[in-house]
Amino acid sequence: MIRVLLVDDQPLIRSGFRALLDLEDDIEVVAEAGDGAAGLALAREHLPDIALVDIRMPVVDGIEATRRIAADPALAGVHVVILTNYGLDEHVFEALRAGAAGFLVKDIVPEDLLHAVRVAARGDALLAPSITRRLIHRYVTQPRTAGTPETLRDLTNREREAVALVARGLSNDEIAAHLLISPMTAKTHVNRAMAKLRARDRAQLVVLAYESGLVVPGGS
Repeated sequence: MIRVLLVDDQPLIRSGFRALLDLEDDIEVVAEAGDGAAGLALAREHLPDIALVDIRMPVVDGIEATRRIAADPALAGVHVVILTNYGLDEHVFEALRAGAAGFLVKDIVPEDLLHAVRVAARGDALLAPSITRRLIHRYVTQPRTAGTPETLRDLTNREREAVALVARGLSNDEIAAHLLISPMTAKTHVNRAMAKLRARDRAQLVVLAYESGLVVPGGS
């Protein structure tokens, strides 16, 4: 059973998502919150697998709530998926840096929402290659003042290749096909890279790959 926490200041959005998710045999909405502070408290209480979190909320916004969840070892199993009204919300990439596993646009079709929840529950990033490219072009190439990106010097060549392919939106099976290795070996390379870089999930690998220069916008 995939346990979901809904955090959005719009009751209509929450009720719509709950109605859809609760129809599924393998998904359960365990709690709802109207702001980030309440959402954080409920995350600690219920330990959901997925937290669907709006960006713009009162008291504590979605980015700060995501940052606090990602920083709390007790919430290591909670995957945050950011909800936004716009595919290129100016704060989306900041949310990914804060520790979000991905993001969804609120007008997503029901089938895609259900798929996204299941993908995030597996620990995969919700970053379609086309959306990743647009985000990177718009934000990562702009000057940043926050911290120096983590280096990739501790990775093996295969791990670097795997990280680069994750950043381009490939699944483990697709990485395996590209590198002519087994899916289990591809998964091992990705997991080892995540451990070495202290990445919370695949979305964090995407951020690190672009910020470190391993992958560049528009690169093949």
